[in-house]
Amino acid sequence: LAAVTETGCALKYADASLKRDRGVVLAAVTQKGVALQYADESLQCDREVVLAAVQHDGSSALYYAGDNLMCDRDVVLAAVAQDGLALCYADGRLKRDREIVMAAVAKEGRALEFADPSLKRDRDVVSV
Repeated sequence: LAAVTETGCALKYADASLKRDRGVVLAAVTQKGVALQYADESLQCDREVVLAAVQHDGSSALYYAGDNLMCDRDVVLAAVAQDGLALCYADGRLKRDREIVMAAVAKEGRALEFADPSLKRDRDVVSV
């Protein structure tokens, strides 16, 4: 546990049983969200684990999240609040969500590239 607490990506070298251990994985992703890539698939679909990961590495962590969480509004909102470019991994429905897109663009203007075309015409979104 000390290794992943110090360097989250040390999870890569942990035994498979530890990659399935929720406490170990939470410690790893809290230190370095992108460590989610080394977690067992079941934990990549765990909402609490993914929320912890995206709060530290929005875009990178969302990339490794289970498909079920790429369409979870709260997870995506947390991810774009940390890194606007995380919008590129969001479910298409959420790319049409004005609040999510505005949060993404406010954090990183280039996130507009990944917004639904209808929001690219929205003056408020474009001028955030």
